[in-house]
Amino acid sequence: MLPKLNSGSFRDPAGHIYENDNSIYRSISQHGKKAFEEIHQTNIINDAIKEKFIVATKILSEDKIPENLKNSAYVLEHNKLPYISYPYEWSFYQLKDAALHHLDFQIYLFEKGFTLKDASAYNMQFIGARPIFIDILSIKKYSAGEFWTSHKQFCENFLNPLLLKSLLDLNHNSWFRGALDGIPTADLAKLIPFRKKLSWNIFSQVILHARFDRLAVKNQEKPSIKNKKTKSLPKLAYIGLLKQMRNWIAKLKPLNKEKTLWADYTNTNTYSSEETKAKFDLLAEFIQATKPNKLLDLGCNNGEFSFAAIKNGAQSVVGFDFDQSSIADAYLKAKKHQAPFLPLYLDAANPSPNQGWIQQERKGFNERTKACALIALAFIHHLAIAKNTPLEQTIDWIISLAPTGLIEFIPKNDPTICKMLRLRQDIFIDYNIENFENILKSKAKIIKKTQITKNGRVVFWFKKTV
Repeated sequence: MLPKLNSGSFRDPAGHIYENDNSIYRSISQHGKKAFEEIHQTNIINDAIKEKFIVATKILSEDKIPENLKNSAYVLEHNKLPYISYPYEWSFYQLKDAALHHLDFQIYLFEKGFTLKDASAYNMQFIGARPIFIDILSIKKYSAGEFWTSHKQFCENFLNPLLLKSLLDLNHNSWFRGALDGIPTADLAKLIPFRKKLSWNIFSQVILHARFDRLAVKNQEKPSIKNKKTKSLPKLAYIGLLKQMRNWIAKLKPLNKEKTLWADYTNTNTYSSEETKAKFDLLAEFIQATKPNKLLDLGCNNGEFSFAAIKNGAQSVVGFDFDQSSIADAYLKAKKHQAPFLPLYLDAANPSPNQGWIQQERKGFNERTKACALIALAFIHHLAIAKNTPLEQTIDWIISLAPTGLIEFIPKNDPTICKMLRLRQDIFIDYNIENFENILKSKAKIIKKTQITKNGRVVFWFKKTV
């Protein structure tokens, strides 16, 4: 199958991304040929790959180039990543590690006589818990005296979202999703309390920059002064600026004033030790039978079942949860153990849509999220009960993500649902195990049905028939 142009790859005339089911290609246009050759002939790309800064990449020989890309000056093939995620799906620590990786790569490039021409957070991805840079064409030759032209973009994409959480205990995710280019410095400056503005880092990187932006807008109607000598920034000062920024970001921590609802779920759930073992045994059986190269874990919490799935043979796991503390904890564990597990933020009742230019620049959750297997353990009631989503639609959505999986049904007499219904009317007349099973049967084959708790929690192993 011929690769198709990625709908979000249109801003850089030097090249574009094409993809099919198995491969990711980057075409280099005649316009971008010279700049690419400047970086290619120095071996900087191969060096950066060896240092694990950038995604593995190779130049295709003429006989390997897809037919529809034959007119390109060059065609590169990149290793296909397990999952493409966006900064508004990352936890604080993922965004922080992505920022540090970006700065480390920039400093590394300086030693080789190169720099980066932009600082988009979308140029960063994760392989498990390891950040990786993906935009080869962002690398360019360093010109003596040039400024960090992408400093503003770096602040809006990385620094400002981190400061939201570090200074104000506000998560960046919903804001970043609503403003795809990041968080404007002027907006952040309005939120920071006066006493925190007295910090030199905050004053120099946020308050002053917000003031400069206001002055730029105010003076844009004034005639420019011609032949004004352009100031330059010495290389050492440039590197010093990057290192200063890196040192500051490395020390940032989330404020976390308030404890989240599900942060301690692993320790406070209502399972007995025997019931917990039964659930893990069923998961092990499922993973060993299906051997998924990519597993989705809906409602992953701190990754307890994701790690168990990896232990039993899942090659990689992408987990999703609404609780920020849980996914942060899961990420730190994955990072510590170098596990192929990527936990991400998801409001399942409001998954990210296709958005950006012509609503195709950033693909929505449903379009990006497909796997060969999934688990949805202690998950479905958070939609059907907490969010009033129709049970049939909820099942439809879950099984659309993978052809086989485990779905746990939790009855109304379970303590968790009793808490949910304590202060509201029970209007969920179709929420019962008989109806759940009949709906699932109409859409998939039930391979196994296992009751795992005394009060009636049941896990269904399904396999789609179509």
